[in-house]
Amino acid sequence: MKNKVVPSPQTQDDAMKIAKATQKPGQTKEQTKLIAQGIEKGIALYKKQQKEKARQADKARKKVQKNKQAELREQEMEIEDLAQDVSKPRSNSALPWTLLAISWIGFAIYLFQFA
Repeated sequence: MKNKVVPSPQTQDDAMKIAKATQKPGQTKEQTKLIAQGIEKGIALYKKQQKEKARQADKARKKVQKNKQAELREQEMEIEDLAQDVSKPRSNSALPWTLLAISWIGFAIYLFQFA
């Protein structure tokens, strides 16, 4: 169902002023009134289009803002992951093997000296 748009009194006054300003000689009041109604419809259509454009622009702006926020959250998570990786102490896996090898070498030297 289409809702009939009732123009505001200011729009009606503006439309009538425009219609009277463009009135031709010999034009009846009824014809001028019909022209004013056409102008009112044009103004209403223009306002409707502008509202739709504003809604679309607002949706696009919100979408961009949402994408930026998601991107920032993703970057923050990456930074947190990097910070956790840096803060973790890394175990030196070569140290135990080096100590084991030195102890075996020392044990072998000890055995060969007293053998």
